[in-house]
Order: sequence, then C-alpha cells, then structure tokens
Amino acid sequence: MENNNNVTEFILHGLTQDKTVAKVFFLLFLVLYGTIILGNLVIIMTIKTSEQLNSPMYFFLSYLSFVDIGYSTVTAPNLIYHLLVEKKTISFWGCIAQVFVGHFFGCTEIFLLTVMAYDRCIAICKPLHYTTIVNKPACAWLVAASWLGGLVHSVVQTLLIIQLPFCGPNEIDHFFCDVHPLLQLACTDTYIIGVTVAANSGVISLSSFVVLVVSYAVILVSLRTHTPEGCLKALYTCSSHITVVVLFFGPCIFIYLRPSATFSADKVVSVFYTIITPMLNPLIYTLRNKEMKNAMKTLWSRKVEGRGERSNTARVCKMM
Repeated sequence: MENNNNVTEFILHGLTQDKTVAKVFFLLFLVLYGTIILGNLVIIMTIKTSEQLNSPMYFFLSYLSFVDIGYSTVTAPNLIYHLLVEKKTISFWGCIAQVFVGHFFGCTEIFLLTVMAYDRCIAICKPLHYTTIVNKPACAWLVAASWLGGLVHSVVQTLLIIQLPFCGPNEIDHFFCDVHPLLQLACTDTYIIGVTVAANSGVISLSSFVVLVVSYAVILVSLRTHTPEGCLKALYTCSSHITVVVLFFGPCIFIYLRPSATFSADKVVSVFYTIITPMLNPLIYTLRNKEMKNAMKTLWSRKVEGRGERSNTARVCKMM
C-alpha cells in the first residue's frame, strides 16, 4: 500500500456547533473532568495510606483509578478546549497519538476489570486458598499482564491506521480521534482493515465480557452452599464491580464490535465510556463500600488533626 499522505491535520466536528450549548457543555464537562481527577486521586491516596485496605481487591482498584485518570485525560481536555474555539483542529501525529494512548488505557482497563472479577471469584469460591493463589507476586504479574495486553492491542490498532494514505477530506465527525472515523477518511479500500480492527477491539471486549459473566456465574453457583448472611455479603462486595463492568463494557461493545460505520448515537455513547464511567467509578466504589468509606474518614481525620497540631505549634512559637 503506497503511503500518499497529504493531510497534516484533522478538523473535529466536536459535540455541537451551537455556541450556547457549547458553553453549557464546557461547564458540565469541566466539572465532570475535575470530579474524575479528584475522585480517583482520593481513592488512590486512601488505598496507599490505609493499613486496612491491603487486600488484592484494593490493589487492583488503585490501578483501575489510575487508568481511569489516564483514559479520561486522553479525550476530556481536548473536548473541553474545543467547546470554546471555532476551529477544532488536531495535528496528524497528535491524532495518531490520541488513538494509541486511548486504546492503550481503554484495553488496559478491560483487562483490569477482568482480573478483578477473577480475584472476586477466587476470594468467594476458594476462601481458604485465596491468600496463596492471589498473593503479592501474582497481583503484580496480573497488573503487568494487563498493561502489556493494553500495549500490544494499542500498537496493533495504531499500525493498522498509520499505514493508510490520507489525501483528503480531513474532517472527523467526532470529538476525538478514533479508529473507525479515521478509516472512513482513508484514500483506499479499508474493508479488510476495518474487519481486522473490529476483530481486534471487539473480540477483546466480548471475550473479556464472557470471562466476566462466567466468573460471576461460578460465584453465584458457589453461593448456594453459603449462609444467607454470607451470600448477601458476597453479593454486596461484587455489586460495585458488576455495575462498573456493565457501564464500561456495554458502550465499548457497541462502538467496536462492528465494521467501520458511523451512527448518530456514537458521540453520546463515546462520552459515556470515556467520561461518565470514569467519573462514576469512584462514587460506585466508595458509596457501596464500607471499608473504603471508613478508610476515607480515617484519612480525613488524620489530615484535620495534623492541621490542628501544626496550628497549635505555630501559636506556641508566636507566643515564645
């Protein structure tokens, strides 16, 4: 395939062309992005500083929060900025970088969610062997494998796109660069590459989702031998993760498990899994988790006490 690339930048259509609506969206997404950063940083700080939250589940959760920050940062700042400008442009290599980093964090999150389901399955189905199966080295290897899987997927997607010739037009009917919109702008037949992209992204999403469903099916079967109180506790522990899985995997499967095409709902669905879901994750994991709430209260009390002690020390020094 001869690379005849005459495009140096792409023009994004964004979410809306209405200036009034754009201003409302600017404030809305600015608040949402701030909530994503603050909420996920609080989770990471709480887990890293709390002695109570030392189980593998919280180890994986801290990395999930970090990935959520990275994933939303790929799209949200550009989206917020472009809501205020007339011409929404992104350089060719900036667009390629956005595809690479977006798929890297997105695929890593898929694998992390799958790993977290495996962790819950072992914890509930084999509680006596849990600490030996899911030990610290195993957790580190699972996280490393998630990052590596995300990297391999992202490299494949980027290589499929970067070899295509782009000779115009250069307008993308989206608010960020992604594989499917770029395939539609290529100056060549992209059917085979489109099927490869759908197979790569869609199969990962669908297969991981199947693994998740099987894991929770095994959990439900194993709960038949538990007491009613044990069943409720296990279901309560898993409910947060199930909620996050449904919110993230549903839109991803809709977007990527199909050939290259554009639907009117694509922008709304993309907003959901790139911004809304990373914003909801901290709320879901804190509001439905007593251990996390208690650890956050302890962390807050320590900070308040520390400020009080520093204030008293300063007063004593002034008096002296």
